[in-house]
Amino acid sequence: MSEDKQLSTDRNAYRARVLMIGGAVGTMLGIVSAIMYLRAYDEAHADDATPPTPEAGDAVKLGVALLGIIRTITEWAQRS
Repeated sequence: MSEDKQLSTDRNAYRARVLMIGGAVGTMLGIVSAIMYLRAYDEAHADDATPPTPEAGDAVKLGVALLGIIRTITEWAQRS
């Protein structure tokens, strides 16, 4: 195998590993967040059957916080 093909294979393997780890971490964080949300709701509202839909302002706050996290992760990749 030539050196260029080896580098391409190594890069593809690295990309696949990063995507798999990122996907697994994101999935686990999402599940843990949902469990914590439901637990907190159950503790605060034991009588109600279903939690209310989050308000638009709450969704915007969450989106801004997530964008900050994504920006931080992106900055890690830009370090030399």
